[in-house]
Amino acid sequence: MGEGTREPLAQNYGNDIARRAGELQEASRALQEWETVNNSLSELRQLLSDPSTDPELRTLATDDLQTTIEDLERLSKSLKTSLVPVHPFAHLPCLVEIRPGVGGSEAELFASEVVRMYQGYCKRHNLRVSLLKYDDSEGVGSGTENQLQEAVLEIEGEGAYGILRCEAGVHRVQRIPATENKGRTHTSAVAVLVLPSFPSTGSEELGEDSFNDRSSDYYIDPKDVRTDTMRAKGAGGQHVNTTDSAIRLTHIPTNTVVSIQDSRSQPKNREKAWRILRAKVAQLRREARDEEIARLRNSDARIARSGRSDKIRTYNWGQQRVTDHRSGITLHDLDGILEGGDSLDKVMDSVRVWLTERDVESLIADEEAVAARDAKTLKTQNANGSK
Repeated sequence: MGEGTREPLAQNYGNDIARRAGELQEASRALQEWETVNNSLSELRQLLSDPSTDPELRTLATDDLQTTIEDLERLSKSLKTSLVPVHPFAHLPCLVEIRPGVGGSEAELFASEVVRMYQGYCKRHNLRVSLLKYDDSEGVGSGTENQLQEAVLEIEGEGAYGILRCEAGVHRVQRIPATENKGRTHTSAVAVLVLPSFPSTGSEELGEDSFNDRSSDYYIDPKDVRTDTMRAKGAGGQHVNTTDSAIRLTHIPTNTVVSIQDSRSQPKNREKAWRILRAKVAQLRREARDEEIARLRNSDARIARSGRSDKIRTYNWGQQRVTDHRSGITLHDLDGILEGGDSLDKVMDSVRVWLTERDVESLIADEEAVAARDAKTLKTQNANGSK
């Protein structure tokens, strides 16, 4: 095979194979570490159970026993995590869409705080973040203190979707609004949707040939999309309200609508809108498959998915408390979490562990379903053979 043939093969398959090899290498390393510590634990227990063991050696073994048990528990979790299949979009950058829910102006104010929370988190982790869309109470904004109507953050960097997908769901806030004169605590909510971010054109990074592959999650038939142009609303300079720069895309089969009016340039708004639309439609297709798998599985092990309808976390101002309702973790560091600090890492890490446990339950349920089906098939074959 000539040099000209090998180079395209490397370009087409190098990234995907390298990523898969990295996943397998991590699982192999985790298994080796687990086996080493497990063997050490067996040797320690054998020493302690042997009456002829030297007293000094017995003392050393006793001291090492608890540490070794703790190491094995930690490595067992790491091994479990490495064996769970990686989400197909995990390696991609992501879009984080933030919208106020119930609670009126209080929800809108909290939505802007959630935006700043993720901006702070990304800055601390050296993830490049930019505002792809920011609509405030004046119509079009740029991340100011105005009450937020909708924001979309674009977070670049490989693996951003895998890092932040645990944040999708309803974030509930409990506090006394500045306008409340009777001291009553109000409850408001903000919906966070985390979407994989795709490049403007298909690439091998997606594990797909291109956006032209009709079997791909990323494919959208242009005939299925209605495009409307209009003048942007709200304050935005002398040009934004005088030209038809705003774009609204509607994916007719799923009734998914995306509107962008941030730029005075219609082509830039159109490009942004298409990126968000493609991400939303791909996510819908992925979720539909997951739900069908869960239905066919016919078990209590539900695929862990957090959409807008799932209340995932509560931020309580009076108690300076944040509780995640999936992992059950509670931290009394509200300010640190809203700044995107270390406490937010703790919350997100606990949720990732919870997600892994749900994934393991799903895998076990799959294996049990296959075993039951095989046993039923074998029983039928034996019955037919005995006739």
